Amino acid sequence: MKLNEMLRAIAGFFVLLSVALGYWVHPGFYLFTAFVGLNLLQSAFTCWCPMISILRRLGVPE
Repeated sequence: MKLNEMLRAIAGFFVLLSVALGYWVHPGFYLFTAFVGLNLLQSAFTCWCPMISILRRLGVPE
């Protein structure tokens, strides 16, 4: 899996996980869903995403 696909998979997993946790555990987990969405939105405008920096350091191929 390459960098962009890995990033999308991680973002999708975090969104689904936080929605499930917000539904079954505590509604406060919906704030994490909002954080992921906000991060995706800011990365569209700034062309910088912290998760991409982390994945590059882990050696995920471009």
